Formats: sequence, structure tokens, C-alpha cells
Amino acid sequence: MPRKTTEPPLEPRPERPGQNGRALPRMLSLAQVQEVLNMKAPQVYSLVRSGELRAAQFGGRGIWRVREDDLAAYIDAAYAKTAERIAAGQISEGETPAED
Repeated sequence: MPRKTTEPPLEPRPERPGQNGRALPRMLSLAQVQEVLNMKAPQVYSLVRSGELRAAQFGGRGIWRVREDDLAAYIDAAYAKTAERIAAGQISEGETPAED
């Protein structure tokens, strides 16, 4: 039976300077990305495989990380794409959330 690891909480951390003096980005595991996007693992893996969500593999198999900035860029792009589709009439009223 595979052992289950717990991921650290998603709390902002101060950036640490790297060797060249630049701040290192915060890296998220794919499990953390799943939590942020409220998606199942296959959906997140599909985004990574397609290149829609930038990620990098470190070390051995299954060690994938996504920079916080790349996740934020993916989210911003999703909002922009959705707004374009709504404006173009490609999303029907039944597919959009009801207004309160």
C-alpha cells in the first residue's frame, strides 16, 4: 500500500533569495494545484501534459511542481478566455452561473 504524505498548508511564505540574488518562486505540488483549482488529479495532469499549465519535473518520477506565478497566469488566462467566449455568444445562458 502506498504511503500517504501530507502536503504543507497553502500559506504565503516570504520569498528566499537564490544563489544569484533573485527571489526563488514558491513551488506547488500537483496535489496543491488540485486543491486550488478544485479539480481531480486527471484534469490537472491533462493540463500539464497539454502545456496549458506550465510545470516541471524534478528528480524521479511523479515529482512535479508548478510555480505560483504559472498557476496565477493559468487562472488569469482562463478568466480571459471565458470572458471572450461569453462576449462571442459561445457560452449559453444555461452554462453561466445565475445572477443573484
